[in-house]
Amino acid sequence: MDKNKIPQATAKRLPLYYRFLNNLNQQGKSRVSSKELSEAVKVDSATIRRDFSYFGALGKKGYGYNVEYLLGFFRKTLDQDEVTDVALIGVGNLGTAFLHYNFMKNNNIKIRMAFDADTEKVGTEIGGVPIYHIEELEEKMMNEVKVAILTIPASETDGITARLVEYGIAGILNFTPARITVPDHVRVHHIDLAVELQSLVYFLKHYPLDTAE
Repeated sequence: MDKNKIPQATAKRLPLYYRFLNNLNQQGKSRVSSKELSEAVKVDSATIRRDFSYFGALGKKGYGYNVEYLLGFFRKTLDQDEVTDVALIGVGNLGTAFLHYNFMKNNNIKIRMAFDADTEKVGTEIGGVPIYHIEELEEKMMNEVKVAILTIPASETDGITARLVEYGIAGILNFTPARITVPDHVRVHHIDLAVELQSLVYFLKHYPLDTAE
């Protein structure tokens, strides 16, 4: 399978499928239909069947999908057996919440270290994750961490991003309002919680759901 041929929209939905299948497996369910998947992940059945078609024949008509088989398939596809170490930059309220959560349902993603400029936080741990001074960034990551989460003030984003790029970071999950500029070989995903909330409120007002359906 050539992963480069999979549409990016499909690739973004794969973790949703994996999470639901993992829950089903833990419940002892042996099979699932595209309709059940659709209702759980809020993606229409046709889209799910099209997404799965990129990976070959994963199910049987009239039977549905074998949960254990699908789970194993997507575990391998999503590299779930390979642990990705993540660094958190900025231990404020949002950063602290991430440290307590630490992607506990994703065994392949772990925040291994955090950085902050607050000397009262430096040298402590939150959720078992050590907090270092921001000036120790490159030294502590030691060319082993390739993904960083930014939960810092917008005014500090450009400077920290430049350091991360110079260090050799591969991916950045940006929770700041700032839109950062990086070279083509670095992937950035922007998540602005305020914008998402405003979008939700707008849709509630102007695109009300038909509760009669």
